[in-house]
Amino acid sequence: MNEIKSKINTIRQKTHIIIYGTNTVAGRLFDLILLGLILLSVLFVMLETVKGFDAKYHQQLIILEWVVTALFTVEYLLRIITTDKPLKYIFSFFGIIDLIAILPMYLSFFFLGTKIFSIIRALRLLRLFKILNHPKFTGQSVQLVKALKASRGKITVFLYFVLISTILIGSIMYVVEGEENGFTSIPTSIYWTIVTLTTVGYGDISPVTPLGQFIASLVMILGYGIIAVPTGIVTAEFTRTTDKKTNADKNKCENCGADEHSENAKFCYHCGHKLEEN
Repeated sequence: MNEIKSKINTIRQKTHIIIYGTNTVAGRLFDLILLGLILLSVLFVMLETVKGFDAKYHQQLIILEWVVTALFTVEYLLRIITTDKPLKYIFSFFGIIDLIAILPMYLSFFFLGTKIFSIIRALRLLRLFKILNHPKFTGQSVQLVKALKASRGKITVFLYFVLISTILIGSIMYVVEGEENGFTSIPTSIYWTIVTLTTVGYGDISPVTPLGQFIASLVMILGYGIIAVPTGIVTAEFTRTTDKKTNADKNKCENCGADEHSENAKFCYHCGHKLEEN
């Protein structure tokens, strides 16, 4: 009896390492297979909305979708069985995503022909965050979040400027072009301004008068700057954050892990261990 329990525990531990681990060959292979299944599943969802393709291969798509759902179900159950705190996993962010990944096909037994299930099944893409929850990717995401937080003040001021500019330009275009040229109200003119600033250019409304066209040209040029500025702000903060991390790693003590040493420091201020020369 003890031997059986021991074997079960061994299998459980090995399965846990494969499913939850990312540093082993088996764990990385499992993540790659999971990635492939997620992308295939979303591809099936998209193909089902193509009427000609769905009419011809509907039965095959359903079978493939059930195969993918069965694999996701097995994975979900294994995650519950192999973890020491199953409830914590079930109610965690990734646990809820895993449940969403398998529910639509089972619910289709009770609610036939509901298009909302296609949307829910497309949410399986959120499971990619689980695969990206790797130390290598996590470090990069942390740096990006820090850069966004550091630049939020500048971005807020910039967006406030854009908002004011949009309202002013929209109001001017309403006066210049008038209702007869499609600028029926200030909100409509603001809509045109946003479309033009973002360089989308739907073309449903366009200026006719020479003055309006001149203002539109200035708005188009301004639009390129508006797109570039936030990117530059975040990039500058991201570079600054990366440089700080690099310098901290260079001046980090291998013995105790203390960092923030001066560039000319030869010994650790905490333990006295000799620092590596940069």
